[in-house]
Amino acid sequence: MSVRQTGLVGVLEIQPQCHGDERGSFCEVWSAEDFGRHGIRTQFVQDNHSVSRQRGVMRGMHYQLAPFAQDKLVRVLRGAIFDVAADIRPSSPTFGQWIGVELSASRWNQLLVPAGYAHGFVTLEPDTEVAYKVSRPYSKAHERAIRFDDRRLAIAWPVRVEEMQLSDKDRLALTLDEADLTEISEEPA
Repeated sequence: MSVRQTGLVGVLEIQPQCHGDERGSFCEVWSAEDFGRHGIRTQFVQDNHSVSRQRGVMRGMHYQLAPFAQDKLVRVLRGAIFDVAADIRPSSPTFGQWIGVELSASRWNQLLVPAGYAHGFVTLEPDTEVAYKVSRPYSKAHERAIRFDDRRLAIAWPVRVEEMQLSDKDRLALTLDEADLTEISEEPA
């Protein structure tokens, strides 16, 4: 596998090595040993799977407060997304900066998003399925969201806002300036 550093500490694009022949393909997408050789020692405790029926489904920007802050390893099983990690660690030199990567089933690429970052994505194709591993269980009491269209973050989404479909939770999310960042993990995994 290859690991590409992005412009944000701890946020990595991971490209597993795939093998194919006339029958199809095989790809090992997670191996603690292989990831460990690249310095990634996250222990995942839960797998999540989302299905979005239409292009333009927005999910994010989500995070959880400590002690339930999550590292995430995100990949696409079908379709494609524009996946975003935004640094929300108040004392970080890159606070408020974001990185976006197109993840797709055809490329098999993945994004590692450490705790201390808000995470979200928008679907680029209909019937997109996303699977991601998390390092801590979900906790409703610790769940938070920042507006996907926060002016301070200024994320350049590849889908027009008018075309996006959002949950009420995401539509009513706070801005970065209003967000509860008191229990944010300062050190990415």
